[in-house]
Amino acid sequence: MKIALGQINTTVGDFTGNAAKIADYAGRAQSAGAGMILFPELSLCGYPPRDLVERPTFVARNRETLEKLAQQIRGIAVICGVATPAEAETGKRVMNSAALLMDGRIQLIQSKMLLPTYDVFDESRNFAPAAGQKLFPFCGKQMALTICEDAWNDKHFWDRRLYGVDPVELLMQAGGNFILNISSSPFWMRKRELRRDMLAAIARQYKAPVAMVNQVGGNDSLVFDGSSMVVGRDGAVVAQAKSFEEDLVYFDPDALSGDMHPQVEEGEASAYAALVLGTRDYCRKCGFQRAIVGLSGGIDSALTAAIAADALGPDNVIGIGMPSMYSSEGSVSDARQLASNLGIRFELMSIAELFDTYRKVLAPVFRGLREDVTEENVQSRIRGTLLMALSNKFGGIVLSTGNKSELAVGYCTLYGDMAGGLAVISDVPKTMVYRLARYVNSQRPVIPPATLDKPPSAELRPNQQDTDTLPPYDVLDSILEDYVEDLKSAEQITSERGLEPALVRRVICMIDRSEYKRQQAAPGIKITEKAFGVGRRFPIAARYET
Repeated sequence: MKIALGQINTTVGDFTGNAAKIADYAGRAQSAGAGMILFPELSLCGYPPRDLVERPTFVARNRETLEKLAQQIRGIAVICGVATPAEAETGKRVMNSAALLMDGRIQLIQSKMLLPTYDVFDESRNFAPAAGQKLFPFCGKQMALTICEDAWNDKHFWDRRLYGVDPVELLMQAGGNFILNISSSPFWMRKRELRRDMLAAIARQYKAPVAMVNQVGGNDSLVFDGSSMVVGRDGAVVAQAKSFEEDLVYFDPDALSGDMHPQVEEGEASAYAALVLGTRDYCRKCGFQRAIVGLSGGIDSALTAAIAADALGPDNVIGIGMPSMYSSEGSVSDARQLASNLGIRFELMSIAELFDTYRKVLAPVFRGLREDVTEENVQSRIRGTLLMALSNKFGGIVLSTGNKSELAVGYCTLYGDMAGGLAVISDVPKTMVYRLARYVNSQRPVIPPATLDKPPSAELRPNQQDTDTLPPYDVLDSILEDYVEDLKSAEQITSERGLEPALVRRVICMIDRSEYKRQQAAPGIKITEKAFGVGRRFPIAARYET
């Protein structure tokens, strides 16, 4: 008898659509001879539902939809994720659960014990933990059914565990001999390798196979890579699903052999695939069919446009060039060439006349004051206004083009270049932007060589370059990695990197002072271990010196 992994892309709150997809995959698996199929964590309601679970009607829809789905299930066992009412009289009213459906009925409800509260997770806010879990028999085996984080507390793998209990250990001590795990484990670079190594360590420790099905798709800032797998007793992967797309994988639980579908390589390939999937699903699930991107001729907007074209199709992307008197001729020609290479629509809208009008209107109030960053920001905000006007008129979402390095130090303009509904590359450091752009060109040459070669510049004043304000991006990104991702102090960074103390402290000060900007930014797509957004919660009004 085969078991299937139903790696599906769900939409939060779309009970009808999610249930239909589960039923469809279950039917396909049954036709292929599978006796059981696993679906991801909270696959019935979509993950993460966040505070929607506080609405009684939302929880009720989970149960109603689950019962209707169960009635359709005949001849195959289905395990899917669902939100259920908590049984305890105190604490949270909802639990993160797995349901076993078989023979037209709900046979078992098993709830999650470990509720993560780090990085992007806040499950203790929404769910009550299960007091315990139990095994269930299937196909001559004692199945240990766990939900995502339940498998992430192995004392033999982690140097420091987050919880005092290990659900896998308890289930195996009770007689389990086959581990099932339904997950919604978000992507970040190198996460797939970590996940695989962790599951392999569990399999070797208990000399038991581990089957893990993971959600795929984008929901808000999070991208789920799928990459579902089955690990044999020796820790070797014996079955695996594709990355970044829906998939249906079969394996033999006795012979421990199964489908081995190709996965996207690590590095730039996986980062780019995640950005494309995150952009596509954010737009699709929010109801947008097309996107609008301001094209400056620079590397950031070029990469953003390439991602948008791959995510939505070239016919659904509009590139807008908005030169001022400070824009170089090459910037306009590079933007036009990029649009032509991508096959997207391109429109040119000069802001020079508008900028002159702004300066004339402001002149009486600014009398006697020299021009400075104020006038630079006015240009950026004119562009933001034009992009949003096009968004309103054509019903497309504006994709802002700022990268992580700029957002970190506030080298961006509120209500200007930060305007938009999705900040596509806001978790991509500038040095990675160049690597991703070269990766794009390795697949098909679309980004003009001049865009890759020119010194970065906002072109808001004559002969401006980013290095007028910022250190070189390789230096800046190294400080950001240490301070933002690894939480190192200024002294540690200075010592380990061999940098000037004044430079490190200046960059750290810029990062801290820009918190108010970041908390007003459009949501971005998380691809690194620590992204700005819901997984990094720092106060705005603070006076803390590291």
